Amino acid sequence: MIRFFKKPADPVLQRYMAATRHKRPKKTPVQEIRFVAIDVETSGLKLGVDRILSIALFEMVDGQIDMTRSRKWMVSQPVTAPTAATAIHGILPCETCTGTPEKEMLAELLPLLAGAIVVGHHILFDAAMLNEAMVRNFKARFLNQVVDTARMAMAEMIPFHRTGYGRQRPPVLEEVCAQLDLPVVARHTAEGDAFTTAEVFLILLGKIRRRLGNRRLNRRPVQLRDLPVENFKPNR
Repeated sequence: MIRFFKKPADPVLQRYMAATRHKRPKKTPVQEIRFVAIDVETSGLKLGVDRILSIALFEMVDGQIDMTRSRKWMVSQPVTAPTAATAIHGILPCETCTGTPEKEMLAELLPLLAGAIVVGHHILFDAAMLNEAMVRNFKARFLNQVVDTARMAMAEMIPFHRTGYGRQRPPVLEEVCAQLDLPVVARHTAEGDAFTTAEVFLILLGKIRRRLGNRRLNRRPVQLRDLPVENFKPNR
């Protein structure tokens, strides 16, 4: 009997999947978890149509941003014509046409994402764009759990607490930074937004730590269950 075997997965993808597919217990202390903040700038906001033009990543270790573990990429894409998004992020076709090919970028990015929880502001869009890139290049899904700093702000900051208003929107990054008296670094660049998001995450994590510490009957380290962690699920 003839058996048909699937072609072995790319080694980079294999290592990413092995390190990321298993989820941590909810009582895992956050100091035992590796967090990475990311941001993507894209040709637009339409999933299935638009592509990643640039991406940046900052790793957080022991409550600090590890600048030695930061990375950024300008990503080459087949269609480089200006779009409405160009006026926002300022990425010109002459920059993307000389960027890193998408598959090569993913091969460098996935080892940094392996086993990490990915942090971003409105992270589900970034995750969806990465998921589409992974499907295109590796026929595989984005597996990381994610934390949205916009959701953290709504839980931890009084001005953004949820109300009964049905059309309430999550705060944008500038609004959170204004309340935290935190300067916005190079807004609408992947590197600037990822770095600012990492700072916001660490400040809000400190607020959670203080809140838990003020509960006399609940003195314990911050755990994974204290964060708004989500399992990414593509819409299509």
